[in-house]
Amino acid sequence: MTQNEFMQFKLNSSYQPAGDQPEAINALVSSLQNGNENNILLGVTGSGKTYTIANVIEKIQKPTLIISHNKTLAAQLYQEFRDFFPDNAVSYFVSYYDYYQPEAYIPTTDTYIEKETQINEEIDKLRLLATANLQTRNDVIVIASVSCIYNIGNPQEYANFTFSIEAGQIYPRQTLLRDLTKLQYQRNDYELKRGGFRVKGDVVELWPAYTDQVLRMEFLGNVLEKAYWLDPLTSQKIEEINDKYFLFPAKHYIADPARQQPAFVQIRQDLKKQLELFQTQGKKMEAFRLEQRVNYDLDMIAELGYVNGIENYSRYFDGRNPGDPPYSLLEYFRQKKDWLLVVDESHITLPQIRGMYNCDQARKRTLIDYGFRLPSALDNRPLQFNEFLQKIGKTIYLSATPADWELNLPQVQVIEQIVRPTGLIDPDIEIRPTQNQVQDLAKEIMQRKAKGQRVLVTTLTKRLAEALTDYLNEEKNFANVETGRDLSLQIKPKVAYLHSDIDTLDRQDILDDLRAGEYDVLVGINLLREGLDLPEVSLVAILDADKEGFLRSRNSLIQIMGRAARHVEGHVIMYADQKTKSMQQAIEEVERRRALQKAYNEKNGIEPQSIQKEIRKKLIENRQKDGEKKTTLQLTPRGKEVAIEQIKVENYTPDDLKTLVKRLKKAMFAAARELDFEKAARIRDKVREIENF
Repeated sequence: MTQNEFMQFKLNSSYQPAGDQPEAINALVSSLQNGNENNILLGVTGSGKTYTIANVIEKIQKPTLIISHNKTLAAQLYQEFRDFFPDNAVSYFVSYYDYYQPEAYIPTTDTYIEKETQINEEIDKLRLLATANLQTRNDVIVIASVSCIYNIGNPQEYANFTFSIEAGQIYPRQTLLRDLTKLQYQRNDYELKRGGFRVKGDVVELWPAYTDQVLRMEFLGNVLEKAYWLDPLTSQKIEEINDKYFLFPAKHYIADPARQQPAFVQIRQDLKKQLELFQTQGKKMEAFRLEQRVNYDLDMIAELGYVNGIENYSRYFDGRNPGDPPYSLLEYFRQKKDWLLVVDESHITLPQIRGMYNCDQARKRTLIDYGFRLPSALDNRPLQFNEFLQKIGKTIYLSATPADWELNLPQVQVIEQIVRPTGLIDPDIEIRPTQNQVQDLAKEIMQRKAKGQRVLVTTLTKRLAEALTDYLNEEKNFANVETGRDLSLQIKPKVAYLHSDIDTLDRQDILDDLRAGEYDVLVGINLLREGLDLPEVSLVAILDADKEGFLRSRNSLIQIMGRAARHVEGHVIMYADQKTKSMQQAIEEVERRRALQKAYNEKNGIEPQSIQKEIRKKLIENRQKDGEKKTTLQLTPRGKEVAIEQIKVENYTPDDLKTLVKRLKKAMFAAARELDFEKAARIRDKVREIENF
């Protein structure tokens, strides 16, 4: 493990910037170097925005935080940037909960719901690695979800608990072990796990919480003779440590013991005030409940240094005043002073950041009002939007359809990336009347079906999406649709629908089936929010295009039409009886982009080509003939693969269930390490079913 603060970003790619990418890269670099804080990269679908950002990072050489609105999309970005920068510190920082049930109280039914969580150890490792990298390196890229605005403790305290080791230096044994314990590492001389250490004579083995390797330290008395990395499974030596190595805490939240007593004093003072308030309001039950809860928590913290829900007291241990913003990942970047923020899909990500605070406060206010928590619980929270804006600096807002908020920023620089490296142009647009629209749509579908192409259809409601799917799947409705003769079963299209009632884990399978030809048509509501990347789609049909609203706004229409922009025959049909303002604006914008793309192609002699992209292979998921989804695992080294959905808990003995849970958890963590969160979630659900049996 190398720790080098002065390494440079070095982009690894066999591609060269093409299309609008060179101009966009140069414009962004120039704007950032001139000190412009607000920059928008308006990049159309398929224009290579990620590659552009990678080039910008290499040229400006600044630590970079990239925020995505979705954990799965963040994982995709992490994999892409890890490939672009294999020699640099590319990190992944998202919520580490496989399962999260927040503490809550429902007054109407007098129901208290205790906090329940299941932490994904692999994601926890990646989060800790991200902050460790930020403490020691400048060549850092962190791909994060909006969870990066939540409290993770004071980065200065985190740094203060760091200590270094170096061969040849003196480390008194008891002092070293005590320091490891202060860093929240747990001693276990029988089994070494991540975040723990063990002692065998003059040898101390430590598994840092943020690595996949074990640190072995060999002493002669109090002198550290050797330090090197081991494979935790084989104990094979990997690399010797010749330089100073910095060891970081096993947890983000580290409370300074020196602050414990002052914090206790303040907590008891605030408890007294709250109890007096409840007494004046006649809330005797709430007062009794709060006094019992807080005194219990303080006793646990004093004895063990930790209690479930300790984050509700974080303000006292952080030394923050009521209302002060929490310490988030942004504070780790602010220590760098000069860094870059990239907000991916800003038109979606920024509203998410804006809404996090209010949702959090509403739940906690109820807990406080009914005596479950002190008012200080309100200060363990995500950043407010204005606080978020105060903590950021040079920013690139990345979107094909930036919202008005980004476009109206002071001195904003809008850089367009309209021309695609493949030469593809945006789809042409046609408006047709709604009369006989379904029959007309059926005709268009048949024409695409004959060419082996795919179709997307958007509706306004779930009911209409399902009804249209049923209609299009009826053979009789395609009889005489075009030439007056019956159509055979071999050419009748197969249709599926996609909307929010479809299980999240099933959506990608439906999309893959569309690409593979299992389906010819996909009917949905708000397809633009599904992150569709479907090169086989040549037609997008928009029903009720003239119904003004969010689903038919200018930006929504542009995003929907962009789904046909990856095919050389891309075409859009809007079924409408009038041209609304949103339709007019969307059409004008797409036509403007088409003109620029055509002019570029003619000038450079480029012949547009459809995108060719392999369908991602599934590691363990498939469908039975009846459509039932399976997740198969090989639970024993030489055993057959087993579909976990078919595991019947009642058929196992208690001892067998214990063994099964261990094997399932091992498979779950392995899936998480591969960033296959869908597989991990399915295994987690089966583990929970067994544990609750």
